[in-house]
Amino acid sequence: MNTTIGEMIRQFERYHSVEKNSSEKTIINYRNDLQQFFDYVFEKPFHQEPIFQPQRLQIRGYMAYLREKDYARSTVARKLAALRSFYRFLCREQIIGVNPFLHVPTPKKEKKLPSFLYIQEINELMDAPDCTTPAGKRDRAVLEMLYAAGIRVGELMGLDLQDADLERGMVLVFGKGSKERLVPMGSKAIEALNDYLQNGRPILLEKRKETGAEEALFLNQTGRRLSDRSVRRILDKYVHQVAILRKISPHTLRHTFATHMLDAGADLRTVQELLGHVNISTTQIYTHVTRAQLKSVYRKAHPRA
Repeated sequence: MNTTIGEMIRQFERYHSVEKNSSEKTIINYRNDLQQFFDYVFEKPFHQEPIFQPQRLQIRGYMAYLREKDYARSTVARKLAALRSFYRFLCREQIIGVNPFLHVPTPKKEKKLPSFLYIQEINELMDAPDCTTPAGKRDRAVLEMLYAAGIRVGELMGLDLQDADLERGMVLVFGKGSKERLVPMGSKAIEALNDYLQNGRPILLEKRKETGAEEALFLNQTGRRLSDRSVRRILDKYVHQVAILRKISPHTLRHTFATHMLDAGADLRTVQELLGHVNISTTQIYTHVTRAQLKSVYRKAHPRA
């Protein structure tokens, strides 16, 4: 058989990009996970190696290697899913007959409750940017959008001007797998976004050297689309400024959005739709957060708790 691992990985990536409509981040993760496995097996550059079916001992050895590296269970599960998917693809292409990873058990994920901010912390965070500057107006709008709409940082970065409807108070979000959903923004987010669009974005746009229109909703200091890293730096700046001493990421604001919605009486199905979760089981973790909060309040308030 002349087919090499490198060739099949490239075909596998094209399959996920074109047919499965997987995100670029997912494809990169798959590529890295596959490379790690084949580096382990061959202990040398593998791209010219022919396709092979790993034996049970090789698979067990690799799983033990991942445990020794102290990877989180969720990371091990993802790496295993990448290998299972790759060999399923090889079976589909009739390169091999049996998927050697089909019956390898997936490690159970740790039941970690998502972190979130309390309402006072959120209010302090939202009030932190200096809204007398164009960058401050943008930062305020970014923070408000992450919290008010519960969107992912990648979804925020991908927003164009046409996606935000201030009159209706809705934003069109392109989620995982390019799935669209309409999400309400809330009055505070609309106010911040309107101020940014009127008094912040035009000034940032003037710094853009390229010719032609810039469709991105949120711009950096050079007038180009704001990046994932920039959003994280913005959040880190204000978290430090208001002295929140926990590790906070853009996803924490998404967790906070869901937690506060459920705490205030929103039903699980509505929150699922707003978050863009395919399975309601993904959303159900936030009910555990609210229960934990109830228990915490009970223990603090009840005299015989």
